[in-house]
Amino acid sequence: MSRNEETFYPGPSRIHLAAFPPKERWDDWTELDSQAWPRRKERRYQLVPTTCFNCESACGLLAYIDKETNQIQKFEGNPENPGSRGRNCAKGPATLNQITDPDRILYPLKRAGKRGEGKWERVGWDEVLDDIASRIRKAIVEDRRDEIMYHVGRPGEDGFTERILAAWGVDGHNSHTNICSSGAREGYQLWMGLDRPSPDHANAKVILLISAHLESGHYFNPHAQRVMDGKASGAKLIVFDTRLSNTATHADYFIAPYPGSEAAILLAIANYLIQNGLYNREFVRRWWNWEEYLEQRSEVGDQRSEDKRDVSVSGQEPRSGEIFIETELTNERDSKGLAESINMSRLRREENATTSQNNEQQQTFEAFERSLKELYGSYTFEFAAKESGVDAKTIEEIAKLVATAGTKLSSHNWRSVTSGVSHGWSVARALFMLNALLGAVATEGGVFPNAWNKFVPKPIHTPPHPKMWGEKTANSTSISRAFTTPCGRTLTASHGSKR
Repeated sequence: MSRNEETFYPGPSRIHLAAFPPKERWDDWTELDSQAWPRRKERRYQLVPTTCFNCESACGLLAYIDKETNQIQKFEGNPENPGSRGRNCAKGPATLNQITDPDRILYPLKRAGKRGEGKWERVGWDEVLDDIASRIRKAIVEDRRDEIMYHVGRPGEDGFTERILAAWGVDGHNSHTNICSSGAREGYQLWMGLDRPSPDHANAKVILLISAHLESGHYFNPHAQRVMDGKASGAKLIVFDTRLSNTATHADYFIAPYPGSEAAILLAIANYLIQNGLYNREFVRRWWNWEEYLEQRSEVGDQRSEDKRDVSVSGQEPRSGEIFIETELTNERDSKGLAESINMSRLRREENATTSQNNEQQQTFEAFERSLKELYGSYTFEFAAKESGVDAKTIEEIAKLVATAGTKLSSHNWRSVTSGVSHGWSVARALFMLNALLGAVATEGGVFPNAWNKFVPKPIHTPPHPKMWGEKTANSTSISRAFTTPCGRTLTASHGSKR
C-alpha cells in the first residue's frame, strides 16, 4: 500500500481530507518530526479525540500524544467531528499553549498594586477563600447584596452557581453572554420561544448575515464552512456590516449601514414582500398568531373609542324606550339647568354594532393581510435609506433578491448591533421576520429553531429566586478587590461602607 493510499481519509462528510491518519491506526501512528528537519526522526503517537473550547463552537480536535514521553505534542482537526469535519481555525492547534505556555495561571493571584498596574502576588487558597467569604458575608449581613457579583466567561456547569447565589439572596450571576448574544437571542425568543437559531447555509438559495454573526472572522468555523458550501452551490450572500469582515469579502451584496439602523432596512424588505404579495401566504396563515392579533387589536380599538367617546349628553330628553342616567361624578347643573347624563340605550346599540362588526373582521385571514399592509406600509426603501445611509436602490435590489429565496433563506445575527446599541434585540427580531414571511423556518436551506433536551437532575432543595434586581452590580462605585484563579474566574466583593 502506498503512503498516499494509507493516509487517504474521506471522513463522514466525504470531503476527502487526505492528510488525516486512518482511524484504524489512531492507537499507534508514526510520522516524521517536523522540528527535527532535515534529519528524518520518527515519532510514534496515540491520537485521542477531544474538543476545542476556545469558543463555544466546540470543534473537534485530535491530541497527538507522544508514546515515549506521554506528553501532548500537538493538536490537529478531527475528521470524525460532524461539525468541524477536520477543519479548524488557528485557535484549534493553538490549544497547545494552554498546556505549555509559561505565562498561564497556575495558582491564585492577588492584586499587589493599584487597579490597572498589572501587579500581582501569589497567595494560597486558604487566604483567597477566607478573604472573599468574609467580605461576601459582611455585604449580606449589611444588606448590600447588590454589591456582590460572580462573573465567568462561559458557565461550565448546570445551574450550581445560580443555586448558591440564590441561597445568598443575590442576583449577581454575570457572564460573557450579557455583552454578546443575549440581545439577539431575545429577538429570536420573541418569535419562536427558542433563542438559538440554526441556519442551513449549505442548502440555502440566499444567505443573509448581519454584523457579528457566528460566521464572521474565525468565530464559529462550522458555520463559515457551510456558508462557503452554499456559495459553491450557487447561493447568493448578503452581508450587513460596518466593517469589511472576512465574510463580507465573499458577499454578492455588502452594505455598511449606520450602526443600529439595520432594523429599518429589514422592515423595508419585509414591507416589500408584504405589499407585493411575495410572502408564503399559507405558512403565515397556519403559523402566525394572526387571529390573536386581530382580537387584541379589536380590544385596543374598542378601548380607544371608549376613551374618546363623549358619553355625557346635556340637554337631551330621552327618546321613547331610551334610558338616561345622571352621572355620579357631579350633581351640579349646567347653564341650562340640566344635569350631566348618559344615554345608556344609545351606548348599548353602538357597542353591539361595533362588537358584531369586529367579530366579522376577526374571522378572516384577509382582514389580517389588509392590516399587515397598513401596519408596515410606512417602511419604504426611502425611509430605510434615510435611516441607514444606504442608497434606496441598493436596498430595493437586496429586497428583490431576498424575495427569490422562497423557503431557502438562511439568515443569522448574534451580537454587535444586537449588543452594542439600545434595543438591539429588535434587529434579530426583524431579521427572523423575513424567514417567518417566506416560510423559511425548519426547512432545507432555511433556519431551524434549535434547542436540546439535556437531562439535568433536579436538586432536592432549590432556593427561590432572590427578591431583588442586581442592576447596581456593574455600576458599583465601591472600591473592590479581586482575585484571579487558575480557572479564569474573577471573584469580587466590595469594601463599601454600610449605607
